Amino acid sequence: MKYPIYLMCLFGLFACENAKKTTELSMNDKIKEIHEKVITIDTHNDINVDNFTDSVNYTQRLPTQINIPKMEEGGLDVTWLIVYTGQDSLNAEGYAKAKANAMSKFEAIHKLCEEIAPDKIELALTSDDVRRIIASGKKVAMIGVENAYPIGEDLLEFEKYYDLGARYISLAHNGHSQFSDSNTGEKDSVWLHNGLSELGKEAIKEMNRLGIMIDISHPSKEAMVQMIELSKAPIIASHSSARALCGHSRNLDDDQLLMMKENGGVVQTVAFRSYLNTEKNQKRSGYMKEVYKKVADSLGLPWYERSEIRGLSPDDRKAFMANYPKVLEIGKELAAKDSEAPEDVNVVDFVNHIDHMVELIGIDHVGISSDFDGGGGIDGWSDASETMNVTAELVKRGYTEEEIEKLWGGNLLRVLDEVQAVAAELSKEAA
Repeated sequence: MKYPIYLMCLFGLFACENAKKTTELSMNDKIKEIHEKVITIDTHNDINVDNFTDSVNYTQRLPTQINIPKMEEGGLDVTWLIVYTGQDSLNAEGYAKAKANAMSKFEAIHKLCEEIAPDKIELALTSDDVRRIIASGKKVAMIGVENAYPIGEDLLEFEKYYDLGARYISLAHNGHSQFSDSNTGEKDSVWLHNGLSELGKEAIKEMNRLGIMIDISHPSKEAMVQMIELSKAPIIASHSSARALCGHSRNLDDDQLLMMKENGGVVQTVAFRSYLNTEKNQKRSGYMKEVYKKVADSLGLPWYERSEIRGLSPDDRKAFMANYPKVLEIGKELAAKDSEAPEDVNVVDFVNHIDHMVELIGIDHVGISSDFDGGGGIDGWSDASETMNVTAELVKRGYTEEEIEKLWGGNLLRVLDEVQAVAAELSKEAA
């Protein structure tokens, strides 16, 4: 029997469509299989102590970008929770106030892991801990310190931080600290130490002795150069991207990236819009700024820029932050319905930075971070529930399971092991 040509074409189209669906299904299965097998580690997630109480905490699906339900939904195994303190005056009063803030965050993390949800999440101190906890079916918390400013001028405090679980520390944030110049000095070329202070140089030795990873994401380039020269162990950039693709002072230029390779360290690419694509971010943020203002006005709420929040009174800041997620959610819904809205910075832009760094310094020196709840998040990885989308983009670009395992956590754990091995060796030498 001869079939009419149109029927043959129809059968052909049907076969092609089936083949396409089979290919898509096969790809989705591959992505899911890899994502479930590898250890996924996000090295930078900020916290608010108000979300670590008996009534409001990370066992709930809060509006926060990171919490246990969202980690479970997105298959994120490990979250580095951050003890962050903003930069203030370099005096005893400033240090004391900052110390109280830092201790409250350490206490919050321990409360989550030891009192609120010990059956769901556990604090890890080593790579062996990470693997053991994941094997038990629980999520993993680790602690990073963003800005050593609260430590003051007493180097013995580093050991206290270590005992509390800190496994990486940055010596500066947005502003020069008593230890190190910050990348923010690029704005006016005003430097306090021309890199590290003498106290900062001693801090490097102390972190090597203890087994704390040195984080260079916020310090200045000269400070970073000096850290590499002084450190006996590999260092990390806990949340930085490639300056060659986006010229922000928080990103690392190719010379710095090559130094990281030579040092044996790892750069955790960060999903922060303004560090990934300047042009797209400026267009999108300008548009969203107006959307959020309109939403806030319609709800009768005040609205502030990120730079203005720090200047608010504690009560005003608390009230603003309570309404902030609601305004953002409504604003994003409105933008999604607007066909003329500028394109958002997305997972493709993020993985472009991973590609650049892998090509320049190799697969063994690149990792992944989000800076969730600290300004991070992009279209496609807006919170922990969308974590698999990063794996999907890596698979689509041809990264193998072994390579994805390194990017998602293997490289970071390797550096942690090496840092702790150096500490053990230094301890033997001192005995």
